[in-house]
Amino acid sequence: MAEKFTGTLADFGAADLASAGGKGANLGELLRLGLPVPAGFVVTTAAYAALMAETGLGAELERLLKAGEAGQAGDAGAQIRALFTRAQIPARVTAEIAAAYAALGGGPVAVRSSATAEDLPGATFAGQQDTFLNVAGEQAVIRAVVNCWASLWTERAIAYRRRQGIDPREVSIAVVVQDMVPADIAGVLFSANPVTGERGEIVVDASPGLGEAVVSGRVTPEHYVLDNTGRTRSFSPGAHEVVIRALAGGGTLESAGTGTPRPGLGTEKLAELARLAVRAQEHFGRPQDMEWAIAGGRLHVLQARPMTALPPQPLRLNPFQRLMGPFFAEMFHVRPYPLDVSGWMQRGILAMLHRMAGSVGVVFPAVKELLPEEDGVVIRLVPPVPHPTVRTLGAPVSVARRVRRFNPTRWTEDSRFTTYLADIRRLNAQDPRALTWKGVVGLAEDAFATMGGITELRISYLPGAFVPQLKLRLLLRLLGKAHLGASLIAGAETRTSQANRALEALADQVRSQGKLVRAFNELAPRDLLSRMEHEPDFQEFRTRFQAFLGEYGHRETVSVVLSSSPTWSDAPEVVLGLIRSMMGERRPAADQTGQALEELKRHPALRIAALRRQLLSAVDAAKAGTAFREDSHFYATMVLPPLRRALSELGRRLSDGGVLADAAEVHHLRFEELVGMDDGGALPAAERERYRRMVLARAAKRRELEGIPLLDPALFAHKRPTPGTLVSGMSASRGQATGTVRIIRGPDEFGLLRSGEVLVCPYTNPSWTPLFQRAAAVVVDAGGIASHAAIVAREYGIPAVMATGSGTSDLQDGQLVLVDGTRGQVTAAAAEPSP
Repeated sequence: MAEKFTGTLADFGAADLASAGGKGANLGELLRLGLPVPAGFVVTTAAYAALMAETGLGAELERLLKAGEAGQAGDAGAQIRALFTRAQIPARVTAEIAAAYAALGGGPVAVRSSATAEDLPGATFAGQQDTFLNVAGEQAVIRAVVNCWASLWTERAIAYRRRQGIDPREVSIAVVVQDMVPADIAGVLFSANPVTGERGEIVVDASPGLGEAVVSGRVTPEHYVLDNTGRTRSFSPGAHEVVIRALAGGGTLESAGTGTPRPGLGTEKLAELARLAVRAQEHFGRPQDMEWAIAGGRLHVLQARPMTALPPQPLRLNPFQRLMGPFFAEMFHVRPYPLDVSGWMQRGILAMLHRMAGSVGVVFPAVKELLPEEDGVVIRLVPPVPHPTVRTLGAPVSVARRVRRFNPTRWTEDSRFTTYLADIRRLNAQDPRALTWKGVVGLAEDAFATMGGITELRISYLPGAFVPQLKLRLLLRLLGKAHLGASLIAGAETRTSQANRALEALADQVRSQGKLVRAFNELAPRDLLSRMEHEPDFQEFRTRFQAFLGEYGHRETVSVVLSSSPTWSDAPEVVLGLIRSMMGERRPAADQTGQALEELKRHPALRIAALRRQLLSAVDAAKAGTAFREDSHFYATMVLPPLRRALSELGRRLSDGGVLADAAEVHHLRFEELVGMDDGGALPAAERERYRRMVLARAAKRRELEGIPLLDPALFAHKRPTPGTLVSGMSASRGQATGTVRIIRGPDEFGLLRSGEVLVCPYTNPSWTPLFQRAAAVVVDAGGIASHAAIVAREYGIPAVMATGSGTSDLQDGQLVLVDGTRGQVTAAAAEPSP
């Protein structure tokens, strides 16, 4: 078909995207499937190419594109569209269009754009090019075809392609011309619920007249939710604000609607729509977004394309998943890239979890079960359910042996820890720029193997960390003091608390120098970085800042499971934002640990010396276990800098080799794909193009999923509806505090927090905890009482409410609230009267 300028719809199928565009290829496929598609023909991309080549329009288009890239073309889109209106269409193109139109019957038609970039996974291009309805007459049809070609260059289409990373020189366009359906009622249907993601529901929107009123959003349509057989589960009447109808001589007429609230579709037509939806979905292998029309009682399918931005099928969690959900949601708040999953996670973090679970005879789910993918991109997080085996029966003996042999207070004296640090130094000494492609891949694999050192240490020492905590909680429960457990083990000396004190010292230095104070108050962190590099007065601070990064700069900014996210050293502006937030008035911390210990010591049973010794020893051992968990996490992140340097170097070579537009796009590839390349910087042309398109498709799919959480916090939010409560969740740190809300959504906003404000955030990790030294209280969408946020909040003695599910959406910046960490509630606070 590539040599022809036109062809009937039946001539095309799914394999003909390059010649028929997305719409034409899909309609041809539906016609072959036997669905009621109106007759029509396709003006192929060859016709568009002939126009470009034979009229000089292609050369002029290239000139305008280059000028636009250089910022010299002004409104390039308008200039390009003007070229189409003046262009003389090649005679053989117009002749074929005229002949195809005559063969169709010469009556009114719908003329629809069908670009080659349309209807790809993650990028439908819905509404980006133009459609012309009820076009009558040969010349009118030819003009509509030209206008469709020109619509490839509307500002909205240009901007959409730019966002999708599609080179404007690579896109082409076909045009679909079909018999016009003078619809009595029309609309759209989705073969899955686009709001909830429920695959067992079909959603239909309908309105009288042409479907353009529904597609354009001009009316409030009738809204049906059906099951897969077409039975109605729910119905909402439409408002019928306007009706668009086809005129007999061509064109359309818009008139006021009747406002009739009764359904326009009967059970028979709803069942027929459901059957069409199911057939199309089964054929294409994914949920479909379809346009349809009914005229004279007959149903027609006008379009079908893959649904985009469709949430995953709703999860139904069992009790164990609800318990563990907050822990995993905190780690996976950000959608991991393919390279995160296949590299650092599968070979590092999740390998650690698999081996730790295996040490007690438990099978941990595979990564594909934990993080299922679609089109190569993670679509959701499924809280894992570990499965015990026969070996689990021997776990108590194994755990007891490790508790006796490995004391968490002395884990850094273990020779394996010394070996691990030596391996980290060896990794850091290697310059990936000096290595071959295979050498750089080997460096990344070496980093994964080095992570095994921390895994071995955790397998050995974690039983000695958890068993004392279980013992402490059991003793406290017997004494009726279970509520003191979390506070008693707060305040353990850790590398995180040391980092926080070092940041406080840097903030103190800033406060002692007026010029530094002004710079921190007036400049954005990135501008401050530049100023520090060139300002002699900042030399002493710069030296201490660099020393801080040398000690703590390997810490993650977003999540320990993501190698794609920068470390503190990679994003020093994040650390400067932390220092800025700590420059305000220092708030005296309530000693929750000390208060809890005093309350415990007053218990009459502790007059028994032996019990007192047992209990206080359990407190110390539990605190040591908390410190081990925190510090082993700290040292594990030392693998990230050399790993990130290796992956960045692979990305740079792929970018230089023309595979990637930017080195950071390497994260859209899987690690095994990088391993399989002999030299990513010198791939054969076909392989280079294959990987380039793969990256574009995965990037588009990732953008499609923006705004859809990996795991909805509402699934495990601890909500207790109470009159007057704005937000409720899990009590994680006791006490009450009043302050104004400050929503911080990510590390780049750290510098916005001011002393005395209530920190409201979607998640936390150790990088967030320095903020707690200035926050009046903490409210978090996810997380539990054992999360970093909860532990550090108790250490600083500030109230904390975790697992609210919606704190960042229900609360607003500047809102005055009372945070009750004891009850796990946030309420509105009355403003203090003016003096």
